[in-house]
Amino acid sequence: MHDPLHRLYRTKLALLATTLFFVGLGLLILGHWLPHIGGWQWIANWPIVDIGSGLFTTGLLGVGLQYLDGEDSELRDTARLERVLATATPAMRDAVIAGFAFEPVDIARVATPDTLDQIVANGLGLRLGDQSFAEELYGDIRKQAVEAPERLEDVRVAVRLSMDRSTTDGRAPLLIATMHWEVRLRPHFATRRFSAVSSLTEYRDIAQDTAANSAWFVGRRVGLLATDRAAFELLDFTVNGASRTIRRAARKGGQTYSVNLGQAAIDSPEPVTLDYTYRTVVPLFENLLQLRVDQPTRGLSVTVDYSDTDFDHLNVLDFIASSERARISRSPGAAPGNTVSVEFNGWVMPRAGIAFVWPRNS
Repeated sequence: MHDPLHRLYRTKLALLATTLFFVGLGLLILGHWLPHIGGWQWIANWPIVDIGSGLFTTGLLGVGLQYLDGEDSELRDTARLERVLATATPAMRDAVIAGFAFEPVDIARVATPDTLDQIVANGLGLRLGDQSFAEELYGDIRKQAVEAPERLEDVRVAVRLSMDRSTTDGRAPLLIATMHWEVRLRPHFATRRFSAVSSLTEYRDIAQDTAANSAWFVGRRVGLLATDRAAFELLDFTVNGASRTIRRAARKGGQTYSVNLGQAAIDSPEPVTLDYTYRTVVPLFENLLQLRVDQPTRGLSVTVDYSDTDFDHLNVLDFIASSERARISRSPGAAPGNTVSVEFNGWVMPRAGIAFVWPRNS
């Protein structure tokens, strides 16, 4: 049964064919009748017969045949289109898949972020053979990497550990850790903040806030207050070698250092280099110094100099989830000083890092 639109189309064709047929027939009769009427010869000179013949033929043959043959014509057109699609579909399919696979710009023009996520999850599901696993895995990657506003490159960390020789009675034995970071990135946040706090709740809130906020927890067993400069102090901060002003704000239960990177760093089309140094303390009884990465990082190098300590050896634990292994190197025994270095050239995801452990009898 035809739809209303098709029935309306056939009705209009029938009316048009009928109208043209009778108007053409009338003009043909009029054209042959006029020469026999006195006083109407001037009209007989008009091409009435030709016009009538054209309308009569169009109504009878053109529109009429289209009306009668319309359904068969549609079937022929549909069959022709199906043959064309059957022949061209494999090539079109291969072209689309090739474009999605090898031309990211093309797929970005036609796919929304949600569509891209679904394409990636479906492709990963096919490769893993488990769609549920693929969706959960990609969901975690999306939160850690896709939604991360900044990505770090060529991160180099130099750490110097020293015994706190000025430890007084009532204070736990401490290590003074002086850390220098060199980072390349395209900054998204205009301000970097470094906070030392005495509340675990506040520490977790800051650590989960943004990648531009770093937090250190100073517990009571350390013997120092979170507001003390001896517990934490940002010593210097530069952007592409230019020194930036450091602002310190102390409050009850903690202190915060903030640095504005400057509009030039935010607008720079190329990655900028951040260099900063801070000093903090590590309780000796914890036997652990942990460096955590809070942003997706490509290329991580950490060197710890523990020459000014009583340690003979530092163990290294890397918490980097990757098929590649980190390279660990130590200073030769005959060389002056004690250092251990860890290098990793791949991507390090947020919340991963490296831990350095010293013997408990130290």
